[in-house]
Amino acid sequence: MSSDTLSRLEAQVRDLEATARETGQNLDAALMPLRAEVERLRAERSAKLSRWDRVQLARTPGRPTALDYVERLCTDFTELHGDRAYGDDPALIGGPARWQGTPVMLLLQQKGRDTKSKIKRRFGSANPEGYRKAVRLMDLADRFGLPVVSLIDTQGAYPGIEAEERGQGWAIAESIQRMVRLRVPAVCTVIGEGGSGGALAIGVGNRVLIQENAWYSVISPEGAASIIWKDASKAPEAAEALKLTAADLLELGIVEEVIPEPPGGAHLDVDAAARALGAAVSRSLAELSGQDGEALRAQRAARFRALGAFTEV
Repeated sequence: MSSDTLSRLEAQVRDLEATARETGQNLDAALMPLRAEVERLRAERSAKLSRWDRVQLARTPGRPTALDYVERLCTDFTELHGDRAYGDDPALIGGPARWQGTPVMLLLQQKGRDTKSKIKRRFGSANPEGYRKAVRLMDLADRFGLPVVSLIDTQGAYPGIEAEERGQGWAIAESIQRMVRLRVPAVCTVIGEGGSGGALAIGVGNRVLIQENAWYSVISPEGAASIIWKDASKAPEAAEALKLTAADLLELGIVEEVIPEPPGGAHLDVDAAARALGAAVSRSLAELSGQDGEALRAQRAARFRALGAFTEV
């Protein structure tokens, strides 16, 4: 069936649900087969998505942000502000919380939910003070024995002049180095976009997970196309070459687990997406709990040193 058929069935479901709400009628008999068919078609379409299609799904309006997941999975979240050197960065936020009951330190890349907040948070692209704040929070995590949970969602670190003036590359390097040296468990999950060092700065985990329709790469498809072909419109070709989808990354050993999303994408059922994410992260935290700090650090360093392929001559 075509995408037009799926769109028509989705519209019918929305209309019936609206009618049921407005009139109080029980329309489950009509809704159940329609919903089942919609889910089947979404799953069928999902299986045929190209890599570029997955990139577009990771960017689709309404896709859950880091704070959407925190609201559903965490209690007692206390956001901590500032890098104690320059200022606060709203693109990279964090603080202590309880993840489904487990005390953790959160590191979150927050894109924003509407136009105003997206501009304020620079679509999740952090300045140096964001990464320096992350280092400060990792120091606190080590001091108080809190596992680190990071939710990654950025096309990359902010590329503005002011970011370079304040030491963007150095700040990212410091964050990567600090995360490698953590003596507590670290579980990192790519929930949307995972671009370059901006993502890796809070992505050095003992476990790295990724949602089904997220992507993770050394560069965005548009950036790669602009460099290789001098033409950003060739981004779909770049996406194919980069092998940046969840399935690719699992095959390459870059991630430990792909977290399934509701048929059609996480934006269509945020609660279901949150349940799957919560279970996966909690499972990884449980597997890592009780391990010696030095062993965790050694495993993390070895994990990342083993990535990639090379030939000795």
